Amino acid sequence: MSWEEREDTTIYKVVVNHEEQYSIWPADRENPLGWRDAGKVGTKEECLAYIREVWTDMRPLSLRKKMEAAGQ
Repeated sequence: MSWEEREDTTIYKVVVNHEEQYSIWPADRENPLGWRDAGKVGTKEECLAYIREVWTDMRPLSLRKKMEAAGQ
């Protein structure tokens, strides 16, 4: 059985960094440095669906703030 054919049974959590960028991480592992829990835990598909729902502006937070200050 190839890697692609195996079912992913890993439970993931959604993590977010200081720039409000999202990613998934195995739930049983410590968060990577600079990332915090976003509050969603589930299958890979569930976590990715959550990210698609909440991460509607892909620009980093610092860029959004600069653009807002410039009136853009």
